[in-house]
Amino acid sequence: MAVLAMHTAATGLEALSTEIDVTANNLANVNTTGFKRSRVNFEDLLYQLRRPPGTPGAGGAPQPAGLQVGLGTRVSNTQILFSQGSPIETGRALDMTINGEGFFRVRIYDDVGGGFGYTRAGNFSTNRDGELVLGNSDGFRLDPPIQIPENAIRDSITVSSDGVVSVLLPGEDEITEVGQITLSRFANAEGLMQIGKNVYVPTAASGEAFEAEPGSEGVGTILNNFLESSNVDPVKELINLIKSQRAFELNSKVITTSNEMLQVVTHLKQ
Repeated sequence: MAVLAMHTAATGLEALSTEIDVTANNLANVNTTGFKRSRVNFEDLLYQLRRPPGTPGAGGAPQPAGLQVGLGTRVSNTQILFSQGSPIETGRALDMTINGEGFFRVRIYDDVGGGFGYTRAGNFSTNRDGELVLGNSDGFRLDPPIQIPENAIRDSITVSSDGVVSVLLPGEDEITEVGQITLSRFANAEGLMQIGKNVYVPTAASGEAFEAEPGSEGVGTILNNFLESSNVDPVKELINLIKSQRAFELNSKVITTSNEMLQVVTHLKQ
């Protein structure tokens, strides 16, 4: 029995180690634009059925409960939580927040996700060709592409709530529309796969992307001059970290206690 308890506790240590890893990643990304925290879901393992519930007792009546001993736990999955992060005003023309559901679509590597990725980060810049690109290490290009004219007055760039990008050109009194931002949504956004760089790619679990203009077909609107902050709550994450640490210590104690029981059995003959 002590050996069984040791193996059971070992499954708890492994599962809790994964939870601590996920919590560490959440805390590491507390200042990452548009980051969505993840949580770990657990499930119990098989049970040793030593006496089935309903087994006839001494008087012939079925017993109200059986004798079942569990064999531990494991991580069933990690779940991305897409709650809205707080919008932070930046005053920068190419900073955008999606107010509601949806993702920006960006062009990524040809051999990943069919060449397209999806992001909640709206920290866009322009490349040397004037195209809007995501402000990460690879500068993924917004899709459909939008190009800001080279001679556009930079302070005049605006993005409307429905995704229309406009600029003012020198010598003109009226603004010029240069592009339309579209947003994407998924039947199951939690089924998206994270590839880093603030980008997700679709999977069989997420379903295919549905494209729509902001404010229509169930997608959110664009909030210009704002960025969406991470939805990580440092206080809650630290509480989860403490709970995981204490649970880890308790499982470690089970292994220590089981070892002491085995030592007692070993010395019985003496």
